[in-house]
Amino acid sequence: MGCVWCDVKDSWDAAQWPKQSVDQIVSSVKEHPTRLAVITGGEPLMYDLSELTRELKAKGLQTNIETSGAHPLSGDWNWICFSPKKFMKPRNEFYQMADELKVVVYNKSDFKWAEEHAARVNPDCLLYLQPEWDRQETMLPQIIDYVKDNPQWKISLQTHKFMNIP
Repeated sequence: MGCVWCDVKDSWDAAQWPKQSVDQIVSSVKEHPTRLAVITGGEPLMYDLSELTRELKAKGLQTNIETSGAHPLSGDWNWICFSPKKFMKPRNEFYQMADELKVVVYNKSDFKWAEEHAARVNPDCLLYLQPEWDRQETMLPQIIDYVKDNPQWKISLQTHKFMNIP
């Protein structure tokens, strides 16, 4: 999506990574004692994920996705985290399908932007605000105050970054 604050900018050039078959991906996942596969980005829905999710589910895994919603949905998902970005308009279908809306807060105007998206999601959708990492010292206190005043929202933190885990 080209976000300046993207965690995985090295994902933007898919050609730099070796291609793997679905069987290779599923086999590597099954080497670990997990029951959950979270597919995230860059933007995973740039690709058709139907075969991958079918095979993961056949091996007994739950499938979750985090997406900006800018591309058509493919795959079979147990949980959809919808995290719209300002750089590319999300598709309308994601508002009703989302289990979770996560908005990255970079500046104060993002609270209004988050509310505009929250007004469109289904009533059971969980609402999260997450500070952009490089601005978390400034934005996290504002998010905390906002959530205190707007308890329908929860706070999402990138705990791996607080622990220095890449």
